[in-house]
Amino acid sequence: MGKSPKSIVDHELIHELTRLLDETGLTEIEIEQDGRRVRVARGAAAAAAPAAVRVEVAPPQTTAEIEAKPIDPAKHPGVVISPMVGTAYAAPEPGAKPFIDVGSTVKAGDTLLIVEAMKTMNQIPAPRAGTVIQILFEDGQPVEFGEPLVIIE
Repeated sequence: MGKSPKSIVDHELIHELTRLLDETGLTEIEIEQDGRRVRVARGAAAAAAPAAVRVEVAPPQTTAEIEAKPIDPAKHPGVVISPMVGTAYAAPEPGAKPFIDVGSTVKAGDTLLIVEAMKTMNQIPAPRAGTVIQILFEDGQPVEFGEPLVIIE
């Protein structure tokens, strides 16, 4: 008897991605490796309904997001992008005053927001001094690696 052909589904990878969803609180994750794509998403929770809008990950923004904003963040020299996948928070704790508002003046190194990844709170610093002209994330919402978060002029 010959061996059956190797399954094209990597069950170990799927389990690892599922654990990552649990740890980060994300609703979906997708990776591409060696020409194969794997996408794992939660669909049972009521909170996952808004995520259905983001079926395809289009770097860096979807058409709807570009139309909603007067400035193209990807081309702005003062854009601050997410260094990781996680959940963005505008304040140090629920109910606290946000780190920044539109119009806030920041210095290089000031904390702009927090991105929680794998239960670790990562402060995202201002790369330069200036005035916050746009905040491109919503408090408590998932963000992707490379996603524009804030614009500083």
